[in-house]
Amino acid sequence: MKNALWGYWIILLGVFIVIIMLLVQNLTTSSTQDYYLVKEITEAAMVDAVDYSYYRTYGEIKINKEKFFESFLRRFSENASSATEYTVSFYGIYEAPPKVSVEIKSKSNTFNIAGDSESFDMVERLDAIIEGNSIS
Repeated sequence: MKNALWGYWIILLGVFIVIIMLLVQNLTTSSTQDYYLVKEITEAAMVDAVDYSYYRTYGEIKINKEKFFESFLRRFSENASSATEYTVSFYGIYEAPPKVSVEIKSKSNTFNIAGDSESFDMVERLDAIIEGNSIS
């Protein structure tokens, strides 16, 4: 009987450890995933917003702010997790030379452990610049 009781405790401990691992994995991978998501979306949105007619005429790279906002928000809403609440902020957007600063705040779920509620919020800040050769 003693050995069977120890077996039940080991199984219960194993289930508890798996649950803790799943919670920790969900918290730690979201920061890395958010960073690479913001990085790739910012790069793609800046390329989408390049004003090619201005480049052909003056030889300088210039982006369109409104087109960048539209492309970034569309791409981000398609790829972001629906279980997390995000706040998107844009800072220091310059059309020529093209520079963009983006900040994403993600508010994750609140976990209740032994009566204490814990929430983990992540902030990702990214500055992006397009460089290219000018036509002389």
